[in-house]
Amino acid sequence: DPESIKGFLAKRHLKDSTKVLIASICDVWLTFLKIPWRLPKYSADHEIPFIPTEQELDLLIAACGKKVATFLQILKETGTRCGEIAKLTWTSIDSQQKVVRITAEKGSLSRILPLSTKAIEMLNNLPKDSERIFVFADDMRSNFYLQRKRIARKLGNPRILQIHFHTFRHWKGTIEYHKTKDPIYVKEILGHKDLKSTQVYIHIS
Repeated sequence: DPESIKGFLAKRHLKDSTKVLIASICDVWLTFLKIPWRLPKYSADHEIPFIPTEQELDLLIAACGKKVATFLQILKETGTRCGEIAKLTWTSIDSQQKVVRITAEKGSLSRILPLSTKAIEMLNNLPKDSERIFVFADDMRSNFYLQRKRIARKLGNPRILQIHFHTFRHWKGTIEYHKTKDPIYVKEILGHKDLKSTQVYIHIS
């Protein structure tokens, strides 16, 4: 019943961005069932992302298992999307030059980014039992959430629970703009095609 869906969404205390997602899924389903309805419109929220301290990120990385910790360290150093890291193969890494070749997703730009000696050492300590370095992003995320909950409780810091994979990208963009005051530089690191996507980090800084 389309009206019941609209009523449900109207009464629920959900972010407008969440309502947009639910409504779009219902739209596909109702269209498939050939049930007429008018898609309700919501304006997606524009929230300032949570930016943790570098110490909080480092404590989280240090307390995770070997593979998740390496995944997070690369996220922190490069500011890439988790899907881009999950697709990395061993040939994407140049240990001699200490760089990683990123194949873009979501309309971003591919790029080559530097890695620290620490990140290279963490990668070298992982087993090379397949072409890909990591498993799929969703599997990494599920594992990370379990470890994050344990670590937040152990450290007595509930802010840790607010750290997601994308938080590392927000942190990197903000810290790089804070250091350089160069939006073009930040845009290139993050692989943005449009400078408008970089503006949020300027605002946070």
